[in-house]
Amino acid sequence: MVTLIHTLMDHSDDVNCCAFSSSCLATCSLDKTIRVYSLKNFTELPYSPLKGHTYAVHCCCFSPSGHLLASCSTDGTTVVWDARDGRMLAVLEQPSSSPVRVCRFSPESTYLMSGAADGSVVLWNVQSLKPYRSGNVKDGSLVACAFSPNGNFFVTGSSCGDLTIWDDKMRCLYNEKAHDLGVTCCDISSQPISDGEHGLRYFQMASCGQDNQIKLWLILFADFLGVELKYKCTLNGHSAPVLACAFSYDGQMLVSGSVDKCVIIHETSTGNMLHTLSQHTRYVTTCAFAPHSPLLATGSMDKTVHVWQFDLKQPCAGNTVENESKLAVEDWSEDDVSAWLCAQDLAGFVGLFKMNNIDGKELLKLTKESLTSELKIESLGLRSKVLQKIEELRMKMISVSLTIPDEFLCPITRELMKEPVIAADGYSYEKEAMENWISNKRRSSPMTNLPLQSGMLTPNRTLKMAISRWLESQQK
Repeated sequence: MVTLIHTLMDHSDDVNCCAFSSSCLATCSLDKTIRVYSLKNFTELPYSPLKGHTYAVHCCCFSPSGHLLASCSTDGTTVVWDARDGRMLAVLEQPSSSPVRVCRFSPESTYLMSGAADGSVVLWNVQSLKPYRSGNVKDGSLVACAFSPNGNFFVTGSSCGDLTIWDDKMRCLYNEKAHDLGVTCCDISSQPISDGEHGLRYFQMASCGQDNQIKLWLILFADFLGVELKYKCTLNGHSAPVLACAFSYDGQMLVSGSVDKCVIIHETSTGNMLHTLSQHTRYVTTCAFAPHSPLLATGSMDKTVHVWQFDLKQPCAGNTVENESKLAVEDWSEDDVSAWLCAQDLAGFVGLFKMNNIDGKELLKLTKESLTSELKIESLGLRSKVLQKIEELRMKMISVSLTIPDEFLCPITRELMKEPVIAADGYSYEKEAMENWISNKRRSSPMTNLPLQSGMLTPNRTLKMAISRWLESQQK
């Protein structure tokens, strides 16, 4: 089940893009502003809105750490902001001064890519905020971009319908005519998939266009073969041009938004449509999954951003806590390790871990020495980050021996309830979480989305006693 939990209505013109970090949601608009919201309660941060662009803002994106936010505009610039306090850190001017349509950070924040209406592509060095390399697509405006999880290459899409694969030195590796009427968006799944027959690993990519189609592709990047782009299938369902698409972090779902005003959530393994969301009243221009929580954001020319929440029992983006509780880390497959890496903001290591066949058992054996000598991770900071996350995982294994009964978890926070209360909808919630829900003027049930008849909360003493007895049993 997918539930609409919040609607943001602060922009005064079309919403062009939305993007998540682990703690924030950013949106940008034709109204020249970028707005940033906390994921805790969807309140706007004190420094928001960000103002600096002189024309429409087309795209915004967070760096993998969430510390930087980039935005690009018709004014021909890409602006880098400090996402913690809203300070403008740099204004990067496209060499041609052409309107910039898309910007993306590489997985390890080494580069920031900007693509413009004249087809120019610039890779900026994030540390120096200076141009590193530049190039041009052969025809049309550059409107879409996606980096591979390992950061070794990225794909651009143009208004003439081409998909172009570049390496990190801006060499054009491959070009494919993908959509006859023009590409509008593309995304690469953070989860590689295996070719069991030949032992090769592919990156799965989605592209959408003005031809009403969403296409799935497989990208093979191998030294002995070069780059190969293979068409996989077409996902149907939209009746008008598809303007946006995005994979969930586990790669199991793909969301798309269209001129037909609908949002469709597809299952990538089968191509089946899981959900169709029709709450927007004008073209859906953008969609994005959150990395660490079961949230989806969709934006539209109706000036709104809808935030949706998934039932945690479904496969969904960032749902690693549920997976960890159901399957011991020692039993994780290589794909489970890849999903965990992405959830820890370590997506850049997916390719390396896959190449070395790191499954759950091998993950727990990793040490500072093996990261250095065997995996060849030279950066001290990156080694320390990986080791810290592995240690946190080991501690979680010790502290969580059994799955918490679902009825003991708050439906809002998905955490064990300490002070359960019964709301007017008949469901039990953690007291503080439900009070925050009501105080933010949400008058609908978190479970049913129906109006709450009152804000009264009644302590659920029976449930609290049951939780206490369960906790005592785990300590024996």
